[in-house]
Amino acid sequence: MKITRIFALGLMLSVSSAAFAQGVPAPATPPAQAGGDDGGLEVTVSDDSAWQDLGIAITNFATDADVPTSTNAGTTASLGRALSQVVAGDLKNNGLFKPSGPDGLPQPVYAQVQAPDYGIWASRSAQMLVQGYVRAGADGQITVGCYLYDVQLKQQLVKGGWQVAPGDWRRAAHKCADMVYSRLSGESPFFDSKIAYIAETGPKGHRMKRLAIMDSDGANHRYLTSGQSMALTPRYSPDYKKILYLSYLNGQPSIYAYDLATDRQTLIARTGAPTLAPRWSPDGKWVLYSMARGGTTDIYRISSAGGGTPQRLTNGPGINIGGSYSPDGSRIVFESDRSGSQQIYVMNADGSNQQRISFFGGRAATPEWSPRGDQIAFTHIAGNLQIAVMSPTGGNMRHLTNSWQDEAPTWSPNGRIVQFFRTEKGTGTASIWQVDLTGRNERRLPTPVGASDPAWGPVRP
Repeated sequence: MKITRIFALGLMLSVSSAAFAQGVPAPATPPAQAGGDDGGLEVTVSDDSAWQDLGIAITNFATDADVPTSTNAGTTASLGRALSQVVAGDLKNNGLFKPSGPDGLPQPVYAQVQAPDYGIWASRSAQMLVQGYVRAGADGQITVGCYLYDVQLKQQLVKGGWQVAPGDWRRAAHKCADMVYSRLSGESPFFDSKIAYIAETGPKGHRMKRLAIMDSDGANHRYLTSGQSMALTPRYSPDYKKILYLSYLNGQPSIYAYDLATDRQTLIARTGAPTLAPRWSPDGKWVLYSMARGGTTDIYRISSAGGGTPQRLTNGPGINIGGSYSPDGSRIVFESDRSGSQQIYVMNADGSNQQRISFFGGRAATPEWSPRGDQIAFTHIAGNLQIAVMSPTGGNMRHLTNSWQDEAPTWSPNGRIVQFFRTEKGTGTASIWQVDLTGRNERRLPTPVGASDPAWGPVRP
């Protein structure tokens, strides 16, 4: 089914963030061009076909004075190039747009940022134009402005400005890309987000597995744990402050919450039995996990504050694993072999009304509810391991990948992209990949070492 959205021109997008100041000064000259309300941009979005490709020209961000900055990009002119490259990379890698630049395109001077020469861009068949500026302040902060223009209508569609600390310049670029993406697609943003994953090093039979994080494009990689104990299945908390993960410190399965502000860890539960897949509830008050006892594996929940008596939500038979809440917290999707093979089930948040929903052949595992609530991603096991999606009732199943071993899907914050890890045949080396809902735009994310168990966090506050 196709959905057509009409967007009024001249919309001003607000970006609310404690780390970013809105309403930053624009270039002094010339005055901003006003967006009209007598036209519209039509974008057709379809789940079963490729999105409309929009040609977007992205220029180097201009500067009023080329001065040194305390960033790894160097001067403001170098930073302007780096900012535009990040914006272009974001828009290109999501599969929706066809951006060109910044290399090989005419580059505006500072005064032209708000007064584009539409004739030049029309002659290059550009439909949209992204321009921006960067300047360093006396307080050490960096101000970044971003503007999106419709070349054919000769109008500004949206603009945004952010004041950032030097170390956060990439966030300003991601915010710019998010603004452009949201304005043209009508979808929620997702570039200014982070990914937690398990970094893997060492031989196949003796891997070191460390908790790590990176930006949504693979930049700013950082290890959080030392590797002295194995880390598994991380998940960001809904407020982005913590990462939940499973650790086998001294052979004891334990669930920890890693505080990203303090780099301290809080023990949520030390179960004393084989434990799997801890997951947050949408309100952050509960943690789901699976634990094996007495020949069966069941799903439990416990307060995220730690302590207290776990509540068992399933009661055998067989193996019940996983647990991913629906966005409203009312239901849980999980996997179970109670029917004789791994299949997907749903139940109410209190464990009642357990029902099987996968009836399409093969086995099904690692289900993850979309943040939109309309689909469930999972690993379909039928010979190879493939990433697939289906409705919450089990209908409309379709594959997004077709490789040897793809597993453990996680959703982008806006529910348009599914990330997963792929294991290389023979070597066992794992890497993180992502694919959009069309199944046609697949890409590998750069990581310094092998990578598995990705977990995409929400858009950063």
